[in-house]
Amino acid sequence: MNTSTSTGPVRTVRHPEGVVELRLAAPDRGNSLDLETAEALRDAALEVAADPGGAVLLRAPGGSFCVGGDLRAFTGRGTGTGAYVHAVASAAHTAVQALYDLPVPLVTAVRGAAAGGGIGLALVGDIVLAARSARFRLAYTAVGLTPDCGASWFLPRLVGPRRAAELILTNRVLTGDDAERWGLVSRSVDDGELDDTARRTAAALVAGAGDALRAAKGLLRVGTGDDLRRHLADEARSIAALADGREAQERMASFLSAKSVS
Repeated sequence: MNTSTSTGPVRTVRHPEGVVELRLAAPDRGNSLDLETAEALRDAALEVAADPGGAVLLRAPGGSFCVGGDLRAFTGRGTGTGAYVHAVASAAHTAVQALYDLPVPLVTAVRGAAAGGGIGLALVGDIVLAARSARFRLAYTAVGLTPDCGASWFLPRLVGPRRAAELILTNRVLTGDDAERWGLVSRSVDDGELDDTARRTAAALVAGAGDALRAAKGLLRVGTGDDLRRHLADEARSIAALADGREAQERMASFLSAKSVS
């Protein structure tokens, strides 16, 4: 029997085979990160880190994985925007760090849009699966901001500095198939197979040699955890400082206005 230990925008579901699932559960707004959602993600990630089972699965039922920061929550705060954005980023970053530091394998499953902070949440997985129709787009510079949630740390390590720069500076969109070719994700699968493939992948890891898997993951993470922690702090400071500026305020308002018209 599955047991759910939380409600709200982020939920934790413990499956009987030992998979612990973190579920982004606000599909009506693309699982965007306002302060409430970022804090719920932080709390859920810390809860899972304390008792991770044999493997963790991060996914988002619905049309999108995570569209990044909730720009509606970011705008209209005047000089308080930067402080609010810093609080959102800090909470989300605690979640990213907790997920990165998990002793057991983490599988992430991406469908629909993964943008902004959603990129970091997707890439924190040890095994990242994407639906073929998934869309990866950084989108930060389009609204006058810089990356958060570890995106500017993960990308150069996964795709190299040149491709990372292109993705961050030009906001190029990658499909799930593109992301596999670039090395951004482990595999792309047919849309209808994503959830089943992700669940089977996590369950197979639970059934594997647990001690060996934990030790192997530990070797892959040697010397990187503190580096990520420092980088996340730098990302939070950068995005918060820019969020208070006129350019970001105007660009975020323009983006929201364009969306409401379309």
